Amino acid sequence: MKVDNSIFVAHLFSIIVSFIDKLKQRWQVKSALQVVLILLVFTCTGCSIIPIKHFLGINSSTTVGTRVLFYIGVFPIYNIMLLAYGFIFGQFRFFLNFEKKFFKRILNLFIKKK
Repeated sequence: MKVDNSIFVAHLFSIIVSFIDKLKQRWQVKSALQVVLILLVFTCTGCSIIPIKHFLGINSSTTVGTRVLFYIGVFPIYNIMLLAYGFIFGQFRFFLNFEKKFFKRILNLFIKKK
């Protein structure tokens, strides 16, 4: 018995298109290609952190304190890499604005509002 997957593929495609459209609106970008490039930058940046983690011997058996220190230490490296990959993929302006908003939110956590 042969199953026709065309309905499944069409449904999956519509879900992906809907997801990309939502990200276009949220990130205020003009095209689906920009969304794909932005997702690619996040992917490359995350994948670039993994070798650092392995080099330092951070794994599931590492103590929680060591892992927390790793994430605090890798935070600035991740942000620099995000901007670097953003530049490589032609999305530097998006990521520069993304970083500004991100750090403004973090700063607001520590500043008391009157």
